[in-house]
Amino acid sequence: MDPTFLPATALAKLVRTGKLGALELLDHFIARTEQLDPRINAIVVRDFDRARARARELDSRPDKSAPLFGVPTTVKESFDVAGLPTTRGHADLASRPIGVTTITVRRLEAAGAVVFGKTNVPVDLADWQSYNPVYGTTSNPWNTGHTPGGSSGGSAAALAAGLTGLEIGSDIGGSIRVPAHFCGVYGHKPTFGLVPNYGDPALSAAAGTDIAVAGPLARSASDLAVALDVLAGPDPDESGLTLTLPAPRFGSLKELRVAVWAEQPGQTTDSETFAAILALADGLEREGATVSRTARPPFDAAEAFHLYLRLLDTAWSSRVPDAVVEARRQRLAALPEAANSADDVMLRTVGMEHRAWLGLNEQRFKWRRAWSAFFQQWDVLLCPAFGTAALPHRQDGEPWQRRISVVGREIAYNDLLFWPGLTGGFHLPGTVAPLGFTRAGLPLGVQIAGPIYGDRITIAAAALCEKAWLGFKPPAGW
Repeated sequence: MDPTFLPATALAKLVRTGKLGALELLDHFIARTEQLDPRINAIVVRDFDRARARARELDSRPDKSAPLFGVPTTVKESFDVAGLPTTRGHADLASRPIGVTTITVRRLEAAGAVVFGKTNVPVDLADWQSYNPVYGTTSNPWNTGHTPGGSSGGSAAALAAGLTGLEIGSDIGGSIRVPAHFCGVYGHKPTFGLVPNYGDPALSAAAGTDIAVAGPLARSASDLAVALDVLAGPDPDESGLTLTLPAPRFGSLKELRVAVWAEQPGQTTDSETFAAILALADGLEREGATVSRTARPPFDAAEAFHLYLRLLDTAWSSRVPDAVVEARRQRLAALPEAANSADDVMLRTVGMEHRAWLGLNEQRFKWRRAWSAFFQQWDVLLCPAFGTAALPHRQDGEPWQRRISVVGREIAYNDLLFWPGLTGGFHLPGTVAPLGFTRAGLPLGVQIAGPIYGDRITIAAAALCEKAWLGFKPPAGW
């Protein structure tokens, strides 16, 4: 059996039952990486020798019951792994090895995973293009003239190309969901705070970052469920709490209650994306699901988007150098009053007082409660993960300087934050599942959002869609 494109759960079963050894399986993916990764440049940090030593040790264990036992795994470059650099695209960090492994990686390893490398990212994890001066550019295996997304672009590309068995990424502005959508794989953005994500205290923020989460990417919904069980749970250094996530209220498509939000006036979404989501809604309805194409939470979508943008900009402001802050102040002083792009909205948060931020946070929690009330009536919300399929490579200037044409309309590049931010800004979980393909052959995904701590619910809905609609399909030539 060729293990290349099997789900991680199936790979673990092969090792557990003795059909393949952990080292044999690892060497299969290492060989593919050495042969094929130059085409896309996804796995940019390689740790093959230590991974082989770990795989040999696993093969000697009598107990092989761990849920990810022997699964060759890569992780996003921004996750700390002791002995390897974490650069986030900055050349001055390339020669500085990490001393402490991130808790998410430690939990993967405790579950039996064999981490053999790290995958590429954009500088500061702040783009849907995955390129940087340290490791270069990562391409989409479906079309190497296109980006795999960002910031977990290398993660999604490696999975789609069959170079790894499982991945973990992070998400503050779609950084798990957009690459999953661009590359035709599964991705899960957990409820905020569900997965602790601290690493080497010399480099990692002890407080974390508002909105930002860590979560899995995979080739099946079942892998997301297993990975969530492994990764989720309170910080062991700070809490005696235990975690019990609510189970889905549905067991079949006939019991599923689905709200569909396929497009939004004033926000640009290409026609193939929203047509594919409406086609999925029609298919679910034929299977007996209760479907509404008009149900919405009771707030203005544009106001919710702008609230997210303000919270996003303040969230990552702590990692912005003083010189950049000063340059932004100068840009703000020259900003026309009527300017209203996503970047303009974010620019107006420069220098925001804490009292003003507290007002934003208060409004967020009011609308979080509105989302919670909405999900009393609906199990999940289907909406785009992003406004278009995989973008062509763009490396011109800063993201805030770029313009992009979608369905003949020119918009600011970061205006495409709408679909990631609509749910992510309010801390909701979101699962991306393969949906289909554009006429040009690029993958499309659907974002399945659910209530706070409804992570099992969104993943279960993705699993039903996987069975009835479409699962992962490998790109040709890989």
